[in-house]
Amino acid sequence: MKKIILMILAVAFMTSYSNAQHNNVNYSSGPQFGLKVGVNYSNIYSTSDEFTGDPKFGFAAGAFLKLPITRYIAFQPEILYSQKGFTATGNMLGSAYDLSRTSTFIDVPLLLSFRTSRVVSLVVGPQFSYLVHQKDVFSNSSLTYQEETDFTNDNLRRNVLCFLGGADFNLEHVILGVRAGWDVQENHGNGTSSTPSYKNMWYQATIGFRL
Repeated sequence: MKKIILMILAVAFMTSYSNAQHNNVNYSSGPQFGLKVGVNYSNIYSTSDEFTGDPKFGFAAGAFLKLPITRYIAFQPEILYSQKGFTATGNMLGSAYDLSRTSTFIDVPLLLSFRTSRVVSLVVGPQFSYLVHQKDVFSNSSLTYQEETDFTNDNLRRNVLCFLGGADFNLEHVILGVRAGWDVQENHGNGTSSTPSYKNMWYQATIGFRL
C-alpha cells in the first residue's frame, strides 16, 4: 500500500502541474464541509535497538472543512478518529515477546490545500494527535504478568505533534484522499519509560463526501 500511495502522489503532482498550465482553477465556490472514511496502514520508526515493528491496518473516519484563502489556496482543518499501530517482536529486560498494538487517536490536521487543477488538490501541514486508547495483545510472550502490566501502563505521551502531506482527487461530490504522515515526537512522556520508544508513521486512503 505504501508504494501504491507514493505512486498516486507522484502521478497527482505531475498531472496537477500539467493541468495547472491549461485550466482556470480556483476556490471560488466558497466554504465546503464533508465527511470521510478510510483506512490507515501504519508502522513505527526511530525505534530502540531491541524493538522491530511491522505494519498493520487500522480504521479512519471523520469530517473536514475547506475555507478559501485565495483563488488557489484554502485552509483545510479536519478531525478524525484514527487507529494506528504495529506488530512487533522485541525484548524487555531479557524477556522476549510478540506484540500487536492498536493506538486510537483523535487527529486534528491543519492543512493548506493547493488547488492545482479542477480535479487535484495537494495538501500539507501539521497535525495534532491525542491518544484516547491503546490496546496491547501479547502472544508467544515470555514476559511475566507484571512486565506486561508495566508495558501496558507505561508513561505515554498523550499529545503528539505530527506532519503530513498528500493529495485530494475531487470528483463532483466525492473526494478520494491519500496521505502520508509522521510523528515528530516519540511515544514516551517524560523519558522515564522502561519500554521501547518509537514514533508513528502511516499511509492513509479515504473516500469523502462533500455535503
